[in-house]
Amino acid sequence: MTLENWLANNWLKKHQTSAKEISDLFTVVDRDLKDAGVDAISPDTRLGIAYNACLQCAAVALHASGYRPVGQSHHERIIESLRYTLNPSDDLIRQLQRFRNKRIKSVYDRAGTTSEQEVKEAIELAQKFREMVKEWLAQNHSDLIN
Repeated sequence: MTLENWLANNWLKKHQTSAKEISDLFTVVDRDLKDAGVDAISPDTRLGIAYNACLQCAAVALHASGYRPVGQSHHERIIESLRYTLNPSDDLIRQLQRFRNKRIKSVYDRAGTTSEQEVKEAIELAQKFREMVKEWLAQNHSDLIN
């Protein structure tokens, strides 16, 4: 499977990004990292915010590769697309999927299920992931860095 296969399946569409769009996405990441650290917000919400920072990082890689997701399951597709963009460890993708599932449960099913430890892990993952994507951009798409 490749991103071109995903395009043929109508899971993605072609996308021409810009340095401004990439910069704007990193601004969202930075805002979310800051907001996820606010202790006055519930752990469920903070985890969701940290997860969103990760999701935006994955979107940067997908956009830089010339695509954007369409249709349902776009969060899952953005995360799974990392296999064809950054090619990270399976552990990273598992962590992202775990936080995606945790966010879904806390938003739609039940409040109060997120621990402070999970929030800490999500924030740390988002910070590391941000740096990983920045390094990948510098190596593979330096024209998209302001």
